[in-house]
Amino acid sequence: MPLGTMLDVPLAYPIHLERGALSALGTLVAQWAPAHQYAIIADATVAALHGERMLSTFPRERTHCVTVAPGEQEKTRERWAQLTDALFDWGAGRDTTVVAIGGGVVGDLAGFVAATFMRGVPIVQVPTTLLAMVDASVGGKTGIDTSAGKNLVGAFHDPRAVLIDPDVLETLPHDVLRSGLAEMIKHGIVADRAYFDAMMRELDIIHRDGAFATALPSLIAGSVRIKAAVVAYDAREGGIRHVLNFGHTIAHAIERELHYEILHGDAVAIGMVLETRIAQHLGLANESVTRDVEHAVKCAGLPSTVPRDCSLTAEAILHSTRGDKKARSGAVRYALPRAIGEMESADGRYSVAVPDAVVLDVLRHAMLESAP
Repeated sequence: MPLGTMLDVPLAYPIHLERGALSALGTLVAQWAPAHQYAIIADATVAALHGERMLSTFPRERTHCVTVAPGEQEKTRERWAQLTDALFDWGAGRDTTVVAIGGGVVGDLAGFVAATFMRGVPIVQVPTTLLAMVDASVGGKTGIDTSAGKNLVGAFHDPRAVLIDPDVLETLPHDVLRSGLAEMIKHGIVADRAYFDAMMRELDIIHRDGAFATALPSLIAGSVRIKAAVVAYDAREGGIRHVLNFGHTIAHAIERELHYEILHGDAVAIGMVLETRIAQHLGLANESVTRDVEHAVKCAGLPSTVPRDCSLTAEAILHSTRGDKKARSGAVRYALPRAIGEMESADGRYSVAVPDAVVLDVLRHAMLESAP
């Protein structure tokens, strides 16, 4: 995979993966989303580490940068309003391109600002976490959280481009970097056995040596291609795109119950293990699939069991799943695997309505296993 070129993806916008891309960010943004003004919305930690280098590549007098504190707690109506007002106060107009620099929280939040500001202005996504690079930045989903659940207010708003610089991962805390592996594992499970096997070979190296090997950029490209292919086929989540929700129904419920004090990738890892057990319970998957998923999660150093928290109960997690976007006609629907690389596709919906009793049984057993 030649770095420094656009990835070959079936999308209407380019995905550019290049080492050192942040050093030429302004030029790259202007190439795909030229504008009179550039409004940068950046993660505060990323801005402290890389802000001067990035800003120096934009026209100073026509560029404005606002920062957002890291963390899911920033994805609120209040923060969206503050950012929108900041753009008005600065004098942004329809000739403005928004540039989102950060992880999935900033990408979702800045994307929603761009989708709604003056009924929509261009955005370029510049993901700086592994999870955002391989998943959140690709697909055009934007949104904010509410007390009722995660990402329940939002819009589809495709970026003009996605710019990925793997070198920025060197400054990520190890637990945040590791968290991104969950989405990469997910892509292999839902769509590509060969990619899953390649991930497992890399995870074995990581598990043995305790470091990320040089193959990581190529695996990022492979993960992006899988996500892009699914999104291109079903942009508005009417069918096959549901497979990308694998692990997320339970993950979002756990996140909500823990007040978003768990990394998203960690919650997804737990969700994948539990939702594979649901698939096994329903007779869709056999025990070997469950073993493969659990092994992959553990090799990545990700959690595979529900956190021990006195306030966390199986009943509370189940209740939170009912507030998820994937609920239909009173039933919660799950994307469930049949095998590695193959998802259940009954009626072409790629999601299954699962009885609460089954989910509750799986949750209770898992929490008993994790009990001290």
